[in-house]
Amino acid sequence: MATFLHRMGRAAFGRRRLVVLLWAVLLGLAGAAAAQAPSAGDDETSFMPGIEAQRAFDLIGERFPGQDADGASARVVFIAPGGEKVTAAEHRAAVEAFVADAGDGPRVAGAVGPFTSGAVSEDASTAYATVTYEVGSGDLTDADRSALEGAVDRARDSGLTVEVGGNALGSQPAVGGAAEAIGIGLAAVVLLITFGSLAAAGLPLLTAVVGVGISVCVILALGSALGLSMTTGTLASMLGLAVGIDYALFVVSRYREERASGHEAREATGLAVGTAGSAVVFAGLTVVIALAGLSVVGVPMLTKMGLCAAGAVVVGVLVALTLVPALLGMWPEAVLPRTSRRGSGATGGRRTGAADNGGSRWARFVLRRPVTVLLVCLAGLGVLALPAADLRLGMPGDEAKPVSTTERRAYDALADGFGPGFNGPLTIVADVRDASDPQAAVTAIASRIEGTDGVVSVSPPRFNADGDTALFSAVPATAPTDGRTKELVQTIRAERPGLEGGTGAAFEVTGSTAMDIDVAQALQDALVPYLTVIVALSLLLLMLVFRSVLVPVKAAFGFLLSVLASLGAVVAVFQWGWGAGLLGVEHTGPIMSLMPVFLVGIVFGLAMDYEVFLVSRVREAYVHGARPAQAVTVGFRHSARVVVAAAVIMIAVFSGFVGSGESMVKTIGFGLAVAVLFDAFVVRMALVPAVLALLGDRAWWLPRPLDRLLPRVDIEGTALAGRSAHVPAPAGGDTQPQEPQAPART
Repeated sequence: MATFLHRMGRAAFGRRRLVVLLWAVLLGLAGAAAAQAPSAGDDETSFMPGIEAQRAFDLIGERFPGQDADGASARVVFIAPGGEKVTAAEHRAAVEAFVADAGDGPRVAGAVGPFTSGAVSEDASTAYATVTYEVGSGDLTDADRSALEGAVDRARDSGLTVEVGGNALGSQPAVGGAAEAIGIGLAAVVLLITFGSLAAAGLPLLTAVVGVGISVCVILALGSALGLSMTTGTLASMLGLAVGIDYALFVVSRYREERASGHEAREATGLAVGTAGSAVVFAGLTVVIALAGLSVVGVPMLTKMGLCAAGAVVVGVLVALTLVPALLGMWPEAVLPRTSRRGSGATGGRRTGAADNGGSRWARFVLRRPVTVLLVCLAGLGVLALPAADLRLGMPGDEAKPVSTTERRAYDALADGFGPGFNGPLTIVADVRDASDPQAAVTAIASRIEGTDGVVSVSPPRFNADGDTALFSAVPATAPTDGRTKELVQTIRAERPGLEGGTGAAFEVTGSTAMDIDVAQALQDALVPYLTVIVALSLLLLMLVFRSVLVPVKAAFGFLLSVLASLGAVVAVFQWGWGAGLLGVEHTGPIMSLMPVFLVGIVFGLAMDYEVFLVSRVREAYVHGARPAQAVTVGFRHSARVVVAAAVIMIAVFSGFVGSGESMVKTIGFGLAVAVLFDAFVVRMALVPAVLALLGDRAWWLPRPLDRLLPRVDIEGTALAGRSAHVPAPAGGDTQPQEPQAPART
């Protein structure tokens, strides 16, 4: 591996103009394809094959063919001024005028007023009308929305407060753009501080932007054909930008080390790609495994998000291995420290990492007291993980949007006027094909459900044209995200065997609330199999990289601590409300059901990134002859500063997405930022050296059968060590032995 990548780095350096031209052409073609492609459709976060709510939803589509469940709709809420009633003559006239006006809009399937459907609250302070469309919300034109907005404005002129819920006018928060700009700005500051050179700081940013640009343009170009959403592209850009900067950062940092050791530019580039590039390849593979593993969960939208993000990571790896060395060939001296540029380009400057630095001093601090550091890390992460025990999953709706949006105000007005459960009614689908008396069977089912504790009301059943299926709704007494609503759904389903046996009819519960409950449960059930798949595959990969059993196990254990602590932080902020106001979170409640699985996948990949980057330098020193404690010190001397910079960059990029108006992106951005914080600064920088110190030589133990079975990938660059030996080290150089002693350490 190291030899192959060494040749690749030298080739990219030598043919730098051709490599840069090819990447520029690829970016241009992807951009042109994205510009010509139709816009992507809506997200599919609420649908998951195999769950009861989905089966019932499909049955509705089959038995009620005239009812387009995917059509856009708007629930327009009318609130009378204080002390007045919407049933007053002038207010009633304004509402009826709105219904007639909205019903004449383009592609409107129907508009039903409150006085026809009985949608007036008991105190007559609130009422609502329903406007349905022939097409989905993604297919509505500006003219369609403008017609509805005009009718709403005219109703407001009458003195009524009018708010609009539903998805017809649902705002699409801007995701990306500003978030990426903030992340790039913060990353630039970190890189400038780390390298002390504008060119060295700008190169990782430039290459990362190229990689993200290609990835996002390809997603946009294929969005309509593959059903990819805006959120899918945003999350791919989030990860692509973070890993793209980090991977380029490691290659550039290693190049500077090799130049300081006395190598000329082309050979230094080859050595950087052969060593740091090997770590990039295997780190990228762990991220890809984790993201592609999301497909085992069974959520189509989550699978698409994972595969698109994995594709962005692959592009980032390719950019780091080809475009970065090509740009180093164009500016071989500009990326060096200023002191090195003043001297000879090849040998000027002091050998990087020869003197003590913060990384080696920190490593020695941990090595002197490994037990104390280990216990403090375990206790701290354990306390942070405690809130995760109270994790409640759901799918926040309009109640999670800012109060500044009309959807949130409509949600609150309906809850005040009709009760908290009105915003999440349960839909009951009764299949009466096998019932001897369909009417009596449906009546018995509806009566039993209406008598269930926690049900406020049940609507009259409605049969389809064939008379073999009935549809009615049940309004809970509690809000859609309330835990008691989940218990109510479970109670209704538990009553099913007795009802079906007595009536000969079968029924299922669906609706947005039941769908969210079923999706959350299915994702929770899929979490353990998903963890098993990615941990098993990644343990095998890390065993191949480090030729050790205990180091991969330690890496996986550290990841579990990081992810539990980050989930605990997410629960504390987004569910309990601790510091929620500081992040612009106006509503706390259940954590979105996709969050834990997606967080686990991404955090696992990023955790293994840091493990590979950091521990590969430790193992490199060990196989070259250093003692275990000395190898830890040498590894941290060379890599700790760069790993810290990479982690800070990732935190900066992910934190930029906390400002998104999209609740899912905000939660994931926060979760990833704190997960990187915990994993990089607590697990990898403290717990890892403590465990390595306690294990000593045992850390690198591998049973002989496995040693013979596993192929050797040479991530430490042992095959390249002879090249380094030809370059004399400056006086006062590193005490690390330079001659490889791999046979004694493998």
